[in-house]
Amino acid sequence: MDNVVDIVSTLAQPIVDAHHFELVDVEFVREGKSWYLRLFIDKPGGITIDECALVSDELSEKLDNIDPDPIPQAYFLEVSSPGAERPLKKEADYERAVGHYVHLSFYQKVNGEKAFEGTLLSVTEDELVLKINLKGRMKDLTIPRKNVAKARLAIKF
Repeated sequence: MDNVVDIVSTLAQPIVDAHHFELVDVEFVREGKSWYLRLFIDKPGGITIDECALVSDELSEKLDNIDPDPIPQAYFLEVSSPGAERPLKKEADYERAVGHYVHLSFYQKVNGEKAFEGTLLSVTEDELVLKINLKGRMKDLTIPRKNVAKARLAIKF
């Protein structure tokens, strides 16, 4: 289904750009018996419901006018904010997250763990440095980028 994501990303980008929003992510997933096409958009200060509806209407019209239909199965279109725990996908996302609390999950264990939360201290092409609380002591942990399966902002409790 990567092809659907690529097609929709290509169609959505000019719509999002025209409104000075950011296209954070596009996913096409099956949940139960239903398919969902989800777009996550944002802008400085946050995105509103009306702005999500605007992008949804414009994208829906574009998708309806493509022949042959790039998405043959029935699906639900959802356009929303990425939320407080926004995923980190692009390089710019990682750079903006420096100094913020993040959650990282890994392909292989790092220091015996499959995930860590902490403050992102720095980002390079090859590694991330995270300040974590390890048994009551603060420690800087260097993590190879190739080992990061998922990254997102996190809420510190």
